[in-house]
Amino acid sequence: MKKLLFTILLGSLMIFTLAACGSNGEEEATSSSDGSGESSSGYDLVEEGKLTFAASGEFRPFSMTTGGEMTGFDIDVGNAVAKELGLEPAQEKSKFAAIVEGVKTGRYDIAVASHTITEERAKEVNFSTPYYYSGAQIFTRPGSDYKTLEDLEGLEIAVSKGSTYVKFAEDVTENVKVYDSDVVALQALAKGRHDAVITDFLTGKEAIGQGLEIEGKKMIERSDQAIAVAKGKDKLLEDINAALETLRENGTLTEISEKYFNDDITTVPE
Repeated sequence: MKKLLFTILLGSLMIFTLAACGSNGEEEATSSSDGSGESSSGYDLVEEGKLTFAASGEFRPFSMTTGGEMTGFDIDVGNAVAKELGLEPAQEKSKFAAIVEGVKTGRYDIAVASHTITEERAKEVNFSTPYYYSGAQIFTRPGSDYKTLEDLEGLEIAVSKGSTYVKFAEDVTENVKVYDSDVVALQALAKGRHDAVITDFLTGKEAIGQGLEIEGKKMIERSDQAIAVAKGKDKLLEDINAALETLRENGTLTEISEKYFNDDITTVPE
């Protein structure tokens, strides 16, 4: 009798153990959609359910800081992309020169910060398709005779730290002054400092519209601006490109652009 009871108890214990193992296996199988340990979206996000994107907050009208929150063209694009991905947007303010490194090391999921696509940056991060098109332009005080980059040879030129404009300045002079913000550089120019500033033509146009006494001179180049994504995050990059295409087709990008520039800077210039 005792032997029979022992056999029944042992059988019950084995059934319970197998059921528990099966339950654990199911939980492990459903804890990650792709078995990689990443989030359910497969994006490996900084914070589950949120798209953390960085901008400088000092590049009017692309990103500006008011009451601790950033607004502007880049910020609206970042919010719209997050919405298309089904994620909550989470903005992070950072000095422009540190943003690419922040994306590369996983501090931010992406950067929506008016980064020009360059070979040097492309070694550190991947880039989406362009979400707007711009270009570098020379700005001086009104009445200045300086018009071209060659005219600025040996003179004092101010640029923003980490921007592609640094190289243009260094090509013609060793006297380059670096600021954390393009806007601050333009303000310094208007107050009588430096001979010129090289920055995005839209930033200069906005500064002039805000009453800053500066003057735009020759355009140096046209450039493509894109969202920066860490290497290896191929699914996130693919879905961001799809989101941008949707936003382009449904007119959202154009609407955001016209809100800040009264013009569409999101289409390829002719």
